[in-house]
Amino acid sequence: MSSKHDLASDLSVTMREYLMQIYRLATLSSEASAYVGTSALADLLDVSAPAVNRMVTKLKEGGLLEHEPYQGIRLTVKGTREALKEMRRHRIAESFLVTVMGFGWHEVHAEADRMVQGLSETVTERMAEMAGYPTHCPHGEPIPGADGSLPDLHDTLLSEADTSIDLVITRVRTRESDRLEYVAALGLTPGKTLQVLHKAPFNGPLQLKVGAEYRIVGHNLAELIRVQPVK
Repeated sequence: MSSKHDLASDLSVTMREYLMQIYRLATLSSEASAYVGTSALADLLDVSAPAVNRMVTKLKEGGLLEHEPYQGIRLTVKGTREALKEMRRHRIAESFLVTVMGFGWHEVHAEADRMVQGLSETVTERMAEMAGYPTHCPHGEPIPGADGSLPDLHDTLLSEADTSIDLVITRVRTRESDRLEYVAALGLTPGKTLQVLHKAPFNGPLQLKVGAEYRIVGHNLAELIRVQPVK
């Protein structure tokens, strides 16, 4: 049987994909160290529960994740590092598709998923060079370092942001094409500044001022957009 070190240094394409998707699920709900359910992972990857269980066993044996009954699975420090390395490839591929090939930000997620399966480190770094060494993907997510490091993030949900202060959009946390097109049509893309003028009670809509224009967005959409105060 391979040692834990050997597995981490020779991960298959499928193993890397699992680690990245576990990281995504955890950070969507709270943070990378949070537990996630195997059923949610199976739904995200569109695979069967037995297939997920087999892969979870392999990754646990490799020291890349922990599995606790009735809690779910979570990445170890080593697993998080490998997940971020895979995420780096994916986000560089997205940036390359937008910057170099002219794709829209709503088109690149699935294309990048297919591209990264055959990307070597050498090709990944050349794509980063051609894309101008991006620090963030087209959706505003930071691109991890080559060593699997990631800067601390200090943004908040638009739905929870304070009113009447200048905010800048940091990232949009959906990859659904229709939603991304709608967000872009509203002018709510990363880097744009805005103010929350009013929040309706009971998770009602928000009134925003985006530049010189006014927008009304639903609470569910505001939960997909993260902001921070303008420095």
